[in-house]
Amino acid sequence: MPATIIMGGQWGDEGKGKLTDALAGTADLVVRANGGSNAGHTVQTDQGTFKLRLIPSGILNPDCRSVIGAGVVIDLATLVSELRELNARGVDTSRMVISDRAHLVLPYHQRLDRLEELRREGDEIGTTLNGNGPAYADKASRHGLRVCDLTRPDLLRRKLATELDSRNQLLVRLFNDPPIEFEPLYRDLLDWGEQIGPMIAPAEVLVQDALAAGANVIVECAQGAMLDIDYGTYPYVTSSSPTAAGACQGSGVAPSQVSRVLGVYKAYSTRVGGGPMPAELNDATGETIRRRGKEWGVNTGRPRRTGWFDAVAARQTSRLNGVSEVALTLVDVLDVFPRINVCTGYRAGQSILSHVPALLDTLDDASPIWEHLPGWEADTTAARAFADLPRAVHRYVEAIEARLGAPVRYIGVGPARDQLIDRTVS
Repeated sequence: MPATIIMGGQWGDEGKGKLTDALAGTADLVVRANGGSNAGHTVQTDQGTFKLRLIPSGILNPDCRSVIGAGVVIDLATLVSELRELNARGVDTSRMVISDRAHLVLPYHQRLDRLEELRREGDEIGTTLNGNGPAYADKASRHGLRVCDLTRPDLLRRKLATELDSRNQLLVRLFNDPPIEFEPLYRDLLDWGEQIGPMIAPAEVLVQDALAAGANVIVECAQGAMLDIDYGTYPYVTSSSPTAAGACQGSGVAPSQVSRVLGVYKAYSTRVGGGPMPAELNDATGETIRRRGKEWGVNTGRPRRTGWFDAVAARQTSRLNGVSEVALTLVDVLDVFPRINVCTGYRAGQSILSHVPALLDTLDDASPIWEHLPGWEADTTAARAFADLPRAVHRYVEAIEARLGAPVRYIGVGPARDQLIDRTVS
C-alpha cells in the first residue's frame, strides 16, 4: 500500500495533527518528516487534549508505530520532556523510532536564533526562537551533530568540542554574549542520548520495509507549504521544506511510493510572524475569527494574524504539491458571519496578480480582490455528514474546490475526532 502525505497548504496551524490522528486509526506507520519543536500539533481525544511538539500525531494510536524522520531537527530536552509527559498520561511511547540521521538542535542554536532576530532591528522574521533555523543552517553547511553521534561518546566529544568552539567565538566576538560551557552540555547530551537510545534506528529502512510489506504509511508534515524555504514567502519562511517533495525527502519515502497528497487548509487564513498577508483582517471580523478559532500559538502563545481564505496562495500550494484531496478545517469558526469573502487575486498598482510573487515588495501596497459568498449563520458543530450542513456551506466548499482544483473530502466542524466529516461516507 503506497504512502499518504498530509501537508499544510497555508502558513501552518491548519489542523494537520487532527487529520493525522484521524487517519492513524488505520495506519501502521506515521512518519514525521520535517520541522522541529516549533511545530506544535493539537489533538483532542477521549483522553483529553494533547499538544505535541516533536512526536508524530500517530503516537495516540497504540497499534501504530511513530517515526521521527531524518528531516526533523531535534531538541533533545524537549523530546525527552514530551516523552515523559505522554508516559505520565498513559500513552505508550516504547514503539517509537527516531532516525539516526536526524540532526540535533543544541543550546547554541537557540542562543544564535535569538541574537540574530534581535540583530535584524525591525526586519524580524518572527521565528519562534527554538533554534531550528541555525540547526538547519549547520546541517546544510555540514557542521551539524546527528542522533547517531549520541551512540558514540568518543565521537560526540570530538565533534562537539570542534563545533562548540567555533560557535562560542561567534557568540563572544560578534554578539558580546557569554560562551557555553562544554562539559555540562556534553553530559546533558550523554544523558538524553541514553534515555532515547532504544528508539534510535535507521528509520528509512523501517519505512521502506513497511512499504514493501504493504503497510499503510502516513507521512506527517509540519508547518505549511507557504513557509517552504524555496516556494514560500521568503524570507518569512521556515528552514525546511514542508511540501510533498520535502515530505518524501524527510521521511525516506520515494515519490513513486506516494498514492495521495492530502492538503489541509483552514476555512480562513492565519499566519504568525512577519511577511505579506493581503487577505489579512485587522478589524473586529479578524478578532472574531481569532477568538472563535482560538488562534494563539501552541508553543509560543502568540496571537496569529487572521484573514479570509486566500485562494491565490492556496491554489499555488495545491498545484505545486499535486494535492489530490483537501481537508477543510475549522469551518465552524465561520458560523456567525452573514457574508464570507474569498481572496481570488491581488491588485498591485496597475497589475492583478494570480500568484504569490518571489519579490515580496510587490505586495507592499497590494489589496485583495474578493469573491463574496453568503454565510450560513447556523451552528455546524453537530453535523456528522455533508448532508447535515447548510446549503451555504456546500456552496462555500464548492467555491474552494474550484479554486484549488482538488476535491474537498474532509470537513472539520470542531476539535473532536467525530467532528471530522468524510464526504465519502454517507
